[in-house]
Amino acid sequence: MKLLIPSDAPFTLDPVPDGVEVALYDPAAPVPDDLLDADAAVVWGFAAQNLHQFATEMPNLRWVQAMTAGPDALLAAGLPERVQITVGRGFHDQTVTEHAVALTLALTTNLPHYLAKQSQHLWDGPGFRPLHTAERLGSIIDTEVLIWGFGSIGTNLARVLTDLGARVRGVASTAGVRGGYDCFTADELPRLLPETDVLVMVLPNTPSTKHALNAQRLALLKPTSLVVNVGRGTCIDEAALVDALSAGRLGGAALDVFETEPLPADSPLWDAPNTILTPHAAGGRPLGVETAVRVNIGHLLAGEPLELLAKV
Repeated sequence: MKLLIPSDAPFTLDPVPDGVEVALYDPAAPVPDDLLDADAAVVWGFAAQNLHQFATEMPNLRWVQAMTAGPDALLAAGLPERVQITVGRGFHDQTVTEHAVALTLALTTNLPHYLAKQSQHLWDGPGFRPLHTAERLGSIIDTEVLIWGFGSIGTNLARVLTDLGARVRGVASTAGVRGGYDCFTADELPRLLPETDVLVMVLPNTPSTKHALNAQRLALLKPTSLVVNVGRGTCIDEAALVDALSAGRLGGAALDVFETEPLPADSPLWDAPNTILTPHAAGGRPLGVETAVRVNIGHLLAGEPLELLAKV
């Protein structure tokens, strides 16, 4: 079995399992001709050239392991039915949670304001202040948090936010209780959004999630509500978000993902009030990849079902 691994992968698969030949490939370049006979591949970035080769030029390909939590690019690539796709479910739970919490706390603690004062060498001691005022949220404590996209990352994030004093609910494809948290479908958003202090989005990029947070849904949030997005940038109508922020109809936003990446220099998001932007930095640090790859190598060689299969 020949397995392709990106040259910049965060693991080396050393020692190599018996019966496996490992070859490194440059994810930013076409797969070389001598590697097109590979049986399996681990992928990180989804270069269009690579995906086209996986779909049309690799007759032996039987398995592709994504290091991303979402398989949308692979599912859209037109891979033959014989190719099993497994995803990075769980690889990013801790790191994306860490980033989402950092963004949320930066907004609630007014960290950008204090950083600006620091650059001016100005002391701006606030003195006594309540947790929350009619103008802004001052803490994650005693807030209603809604996590839209309550999968593996969302469940992990919910536990951390609960420990910090928030009350957490989720929105998922099906209603019920997940990990001890009440989850609702998007049909319930007209009721849930007006009650929400912090909306954290962890949605994948699918046709059904395109601009899921649009002007109509933004209008349902409180003027003090915060929006945090660590899912996919296509899920927010960015023009509507800027309008809401600029008009004071929203308390703030913290975004790690954008509809166009890199974010264009002329995007109005750069100068939107009460907004924190990070350059798709929540991911990029998958944990547990090598263990998952080793497990699925064993399953593939034994003719057994693979774990972490993508939901088609």
